[in-house]
Parts: sequence; structure tokens; C-alpha cells
Amino acid sequence: NNNNNNEDDVIIAVAPGRVNLIGEHTDYTGGFVLPFAIEYSCVIYGQGKLTTSSSSSSTQASLSFVSAQGSQELVQLQISPESTPPEKSSWTSYVCGTVFQYLADLPQSSHLELKFAIASDVPLGSGLSSSASLEVSVARFVEAIIGEHAFSSSSTESNHAKVRALRCQKAENSWCNSPCGIMDQYISSAATKGGLLMIDCTSLESHQTQMASNNRPVLVVANSHVQHDIGGGAYPIRVQQCQTATAALQKMNPQIQSLRQATLENVEQAKEDMSDKVSYKRAKHVVTENARVEQAKVALEQGDWKQVGSLMNQSHSSMRDDYEVSCEEIDMLVEIAQKQPGVYGSRLTGGGFGGCTVTLVEASQAQSLMETLQTEYKAKTGKDCNPFQTQPAQGAHILTL
Repeated sequence: NNNNNNEDDVIIAVAPGRVNLIGEHTDYTGGFVLPFAIEYSCVIYGQGKLTTSSSSSSTQASLSFVSAQGSQELVQLQISPESTPPEKSSWTSYVCGTVFQYLADLPQSSHLELKFAIASDVPLGSGLSSSASLEVSVARFVEAIIGEHAFSSSSTESNHAKVRALRCQKAENSWCNSPCGIMDQYISSAATKGGLLMIDCTSLESHQTQMASNNRPVLVVANSHVQHDIGGGAYPIRVQQCQTATAALQKMNPQIQSLRQATLENVEQAKEDMSDKVSYKRAKHVVTENARVEQAKVALEQGDWKQVGSLMNQSHSSMRDDYEVSCEEIDMLVEIAQKQPGVYGSRLTGGGFGGCTVTLVEASQAQSLMETLQTEYKAKTGKDCNPFQTQPAQGAHILTL
């Protein structure tokens, strides 16, 4: 028998990329982040059906999909609850890993058939979360096809946007070998138009944050076009350094379970116990960054743009000097922006080692800022930085024709 939707119905699922305003490299230690969704997104366009058979055959999903990016070859795969991640992950692992998370929702002996095309205008490798937007749009597409069965295996949690984010994070952690935190999937899944989302990465609670309306500034994003692969060496090393710092803090105070629970004072006290100076610097960044997120949320709601900008500038310095995830090109973009009229603050956003910057600027000065960024960055590096102005956009949703 066929469930809920007519298999001829075309389903269009959309999920955006994101920019993190502040709170960088804090999510995988249970800290605070303050991202917003951008007006670039990944779109899944396709059809599917769920059929249940009376025989005792096991649950199966058949996927047939193509992406407008890359080779545009048709990919055909089968997955079942027994499937395991491939030895070497590729972009298709983001898709399969996400669908896999929904198999537990399906009735026994059912067959899920999915046929779809993927198109995205989120720049790849730019630190704007093209991978999370792919995972979340696939998740939203699957939910639309399986209808009332969606989330049936996680029935104790009523916040579906959060469950979706957790499932997509699990897909990336286990199928794509990337130890990412929850932020990218959460904001892509749960964003509201015009709002930022403060996420507590320990409790996974989130708080919608609206910018005050007085002389509301705009957000300008610039792309260094220096690419990084987050599965690369530096990211797992930072995770390890944070664990080293946490162990030293626990030795001093067993109550401290994660860097989120530590204060700067704790970090200074445990400095001697940290086997290397590097772990101390990493911990100092995380602890001060968490405090900056809490202050930035209040300042945004009060319309204290100078304070928001100052916190963004401090965040960038901390990422550059203590967490050491910036690079020459990113520092250039930040310095160019910080000197421009009407700019409140600018910083690296995303994982680092390239990627993008985000700048808070008076609306009337945004155009001239973008022109200056483009001209000066090109003169210094020979690269375009394709700056764009964005408003906080809506999270995952279904488009109807």
C-alpha cells in the first residue's frame, strides 16, 4: 500500500547556508553560537514513494539522484538499516548518511523510493555550510515523502527542527568522517526569516534573537576564495587540544565537564597543568568567545551596534591569535573592512583557514564597503572576494508549485 502522498507529486525542499555572526569553534565543546541563515540555499526537486509489503522483507531505500554541480552523473544506490558508511566518503555520503537516519522511522518491511535532483547556490568550501544545507534539504525532502512516519522513532522530542539537525549532524559525523558540532545543521533546519538563533550546544536549546529596529545595520559577507577542507588536519587537532585543556581543568575542579562550564579565571588557574601553552590559548579563546556570544545577543536586541561590532572585532583577534584558525587573506579582508566608514565590526566566520568574513555595517555604507573590499582585495591578492549583502533568511521549508 502507498502512504500519504501521491507518488506523482513533485516535492521541492529548500535549506539555506549560514553565517555565524559570533561564537566560533565553541559548538563542539558545548558552548554558545549565534548564527543566521543566508539567502543562498540548496534545493532538492523530486518525487518519492513509500510502500509497505506484507512479506517479511527488510526495510530498504532506493535512491536515484543527480546534482547540478560536478559531473552531473546519475547516482543510484540502495541502503538498508544494516548499511555502513563507505571506506572513503564522497559528496554522495552526505545524501546517503542523511537518508539512513530516517530508516528507523519507517514501518517494517517497507520500501522507500526516492528520485531527485540537487541544485545549490551556496558556494562550496566557502565556510557557508554547503554540506549542512545539502543534508538538511535532503532530510526535509524525505520527511515530506514519508509523511506521518517522520520522526516516529524519536517521538519523545517534539522539536522536529532540532531532531532533524541532530540526525544531519550524525550523518556528517558517521558517514563523512567530519567531527562537526551541531550549529550548521541546527540553523539551516530551524532559522526564522529576519532572526538569528542563539544555540546552547550543551542543552541544544535555542533562542530566537531579533535585531532591534533602530538604524538597523546590514550584514556583508566576503569570500576569501581560499578553500579549506574541514576534515583536514587542523580541525581534529583543535578538538584534541580542547580535550587536553578540559582534562587539566577537571583535575583542578572535577565539576568542570566541558569548556562551556569554565571561566577565564579557571583557565588562568589551570594554565600550569596544561601540558602545553597551545591548549591554554585554545581554552582561552573558547571561554572568552562564549562570553562574547551572550553579550552580543543582548546588544543586538538592544540595538547597541557599536558593542556588537566591538565583540565581533575581539572575536576575530581571538581566533587569529589564540585559536590560530585565520590566514593572511582573511586578515586582509577583516582589516580592509574595519577601516571603512560605517563599519561596526568584522570577523572571520566559519571554521577558518580561508572561507568568509562577516561585517556589520550601516545600511547606507554597505555598497561602498563592498566596492572597497572587492577592489582592495583584488589589488592585494589577484582574487575576487564577491561580497554580498544578506538578511537573516528562513530555515528548511517546502516550496509548493
